Amino acid sequence: MPNLPNCPKCNSEYTYENGSLFVCPECGNEWTLKFETENSENKKIIKDANGNVLNDGDTVTVIKDLKVKGSSLVLKVGTKVKNIRLVDEDHNIDCKIDGFGAMKLKSEFVKKV
Repeated sequence: MPNLPNCPKCNSEYTYENGSLFVCPECGNEWTLKFETENSENKKIIKDANGNVLNDGDTVTVIKDLKVKGSSLVLKVGTKVKNIRLVDEDHNIDCKIDGFGAMKLKSEFVKKV
């Protein structure tokens, strides 16, 4: 019999698998371990220009004048970007900047505030 985890709610050892879920027959709790393993194994660490680790929701500052592709606008040094979202692409930061709208930035051109 495989070694199954104890119930996180009541700590019962009599858990069983039901498809992709673990079930506790004593308290009726259902949970999955897939979410926890995905976060710990597949999450890529993204760092700013100074080597600080970035997280979703952080506020960053632009450290270099950046030309906005497809327009004549320039994103100036010191522009504050709030509530960033990290993505696993070439430009690894998705954000909305006041006056510019939705943008994608590279983490090498920002620093964490």
